[in-house]
Amino acid sequence: MFGRVPKKSDNSKYYEVLGVPKSANQDELKKAYKKAAIKNHPDKGGDPDKFKELAHAYEVLSDPEKREIYDQYGEDALKEGMGGGGPSHNPFDIFESFFGGGAFGGSGSSRGRRQKRGEDVVHPLKVSLEELYNGATKKLSLSRNAICSKCKGKGSKSGASSKCNGCQGQGMKITRRQIGIGMIQQMQHVCPECRGSGEVISDRDRCPQCKGNKVTQEKKVLEVHIEKGMRDGQKITFEGQADEAPDTVTGDIVFVLQLKKHPKFERMMDDLQVEHNLSLTEALCGFQFALTHLDGRQLLIKSNPGEVIKPGQYKAINDEGMPHHQRPFMKGKLIVHFNVNFPESGVLSPEQCRKIETVLHMRPSKRLTEMELDDCEETTLHDVNAEEVKSRKEQQAHSHRHREAYDEDDDNNYEESGQRVQCAQQ
Repeated sequence: MFGRVPKKSDNSKYYEVLGVPKSANQDELKKAYKKAAIKNHPDKGGDPDKFKELAHAYEVLSDPEKREIYDQYGEDALKEGMGGGGPSHNPFDIFESFFGGGAFGGSGSSRGRRQKRGEDVVHPLKVSLEELYNGATKKLSLSRNAICSKCKGKGSKSGASSKCNGCQGQGMKITRRQIGIGMIQQMQHVCPECRGSGEVISDRDRCPQCKGNKVTQEKKVLEVHIEKGMRDGQKITFEGQADEAPDTVTGDIVFVLQLKKHPKFERMMDDLQVEHNLSLTEALCGFQFALTHLDGRQLLIKSNPGEVIKPGQYKAINDEGMPHHQRPFMKGKLIVHFNVNFPESGVLSPEQCRKIETVLHMRPSKRLTEMELDDCEETTLHDVNAEEVKSRKEQQAHSHRHREAYDEDDDNNYEESGQRVQCAQQ
């Protein structure tokens, strides 16, 4: 960052806020802040603005580099970026660093106190239509970072650590150099001594299990329960199962269901559709066939006596579609889309054509054996409005395109976040 050295501005306000002289040392600053912060804490009926002002003043004056800039150039220099800008800490964080989360008998401040949350880890989970119809359980193994059980996430045998002198516990270092008359270059980078943690642990005191890293690798098996009727794109969340880190709320592992294409059935919301080809004779004179459903049952599909099936016609069987999610006793429709295969040109002779004009050739369709009939369940076909089926397909396609656009945004974020959790289906 380049800029001219700012003009001097007020450099006494922060000392007046804490009620200390400019010559005050770090211990005097701490005592002054503690006393004033307790008096003005919002949870004790204090002034919230005064509480924030105290925290900001202490944050600046307790940092040797920021204090030096403030003493030399005043408050405006900090605002212009020479000392890292405005307050970078939540005022409640600073207060609790002195008194802990239960300073007033609670588990932490109820005002503005928000603990850092870890990243969620998202994984696609491919599922078959049979699994969504019948329900299923998949076992998935993963490895993740877990708080070290030996040192409880402290990183040291004694449980103690010291503030990094290189960055004064900030985790970042700011270096400045004058590159010309009135010109200063300022750069911010991760502190090499503590690697951004803001604290250091001596080699002798490092935890032998995690080597001072505070976390260790842990292997775990998750059982993912796929409920009947779940949909493509639906999410199954395991709360607090992602990578753990000290002083961080653990993120979630999220599995996003991805439906694999089925060779026979197509899902449309809570309905199922299947294609079936008929010969012209079957379309005109009647048909019957056995359809293997997604749960292995054999359904007997047949036409009514004298019924003619037209090309492209839809028929439906109630309560044989997909189970409704969380209401699996209710099901949608099973829709059969009929295609009629006509004979090729030249197959019929002129004499045959004349006979057809008089009476249709009544060639019986293939009949099932008595044993095959015994294994089938009787069904009833109902007429279905073709436009209604087409409309449902268009609605589903629109929903699918919308979800793909949403997932693409999620994937971009996911690629930048926690991919450390590796899953493998067992």
